[in-house]
Amino acid sequence: MSVQVRRKAVAGADEAADRDFVQSLGRRTVMSSAGSLRRATEPAAGVAFERLCEIVAGQSHVTFIAHQNGERLGFALLLDELPDEVTLMDQGFIAYMAVEPKWQGTGVGTALLAAAEDEARRRGLPFMALMVTEENEPGRRLYERAGYRTERRLLCKPL
Repeated sequence: MSVQVRRKAVAGADEAADRDFVQSLGRRTVMSSAGSLRRATEPAAGVAFERLCEIVAGQSHVTFIAHQNGERLGFALLLDELPDEVTLMDQGFIAYMAVEPKWQGTGVGTALLAAAEDEARRRGLPFMALMVTEENEPGRRLYERAGYRTERRLLCKPL
């Protein structure tokens, strides 16, 4: 399969279609970002995704769209001016990445990740970071195959 990745369109009908695609796919896949401990509802997770999109839009970022034969397959949101919160070192940060369910496992995520990493390298960013839930096995496998390692863990306890 030949997946192509481009930057999101910045003007006209393509811009609106890309924005609608990101919103739609993000809302449809947002539960993969919710861990099992906090039992998020889909409406609450959808609101959180919308808030994330607003935060991303207010910062320097790049949106990547994976496509094939005119069909949008997935997207990645890369923040390029968000330093690491502990070391303050420059990094690229993937705020959200999603692939249409029927295209998962076909290389779309790998292509999006590679495009984001290439952009981060082009900008001179020495690290790429992201978060993934423990339960998202396919996502964790993708990132591990790409060389990502656990640096920190978020621990949670119901009270």
